[in-house]
Amino acid sequence: MGQLTNARLKEPGGIAIGDLSRRTGVNIETIRYYEKINLLPPPPRTASGRRVYGPAEGRVLAFIRRARELGFTVEEIRGLLGLFNCGYTCGEVQELTVRHLADVRQKIGDLRRIERILRMASEQCAGGTVPQCPIIDALFGEPKGFASSKRRR
Repeated sequence: MGQLTNARLKEPGGIAIGDLSRRTGVNIETIRYYEKINLLPPPPRTASGRRVYGPAEGRVLAFIRRARELGFTVEEIRGLLGLFNCGYTCGEVQELTVRHLADVRQKIGDLRRIERILRMASEQCAGGTVPQCPIIDALFGEPKGFASSKRRR
């Protein structure tokens, strides 16, 4: 990669990090972080050291942002990008996606259980004092076989 001039910033596709951030909705510091951990390839720089991004970087960054929104971890995204960049098959991408879907379904089940417990506890709350608070009791949720501290009093 040779040194670029500031004129590249005016070329189609040659944009500064601030413009890339605005176009993709990804914070500038997050873009730099993705470069630091080699999730986003480092862009060429101008003679003065400014990063210059093209359509390819914007596309990869949009992919990363969307994958994060869908709950993929950084390492899972790295794997997906590796599959894409190395020409793996759609079936291999599907396999990773199916595993992630199973994780998402597990989390949904956990969230539904949490929602039910919090709803039931909040419905029992009469606004009394903390020692008799059903919400606090639900959060303590003692394991089966242990006597409640309330019962020992």
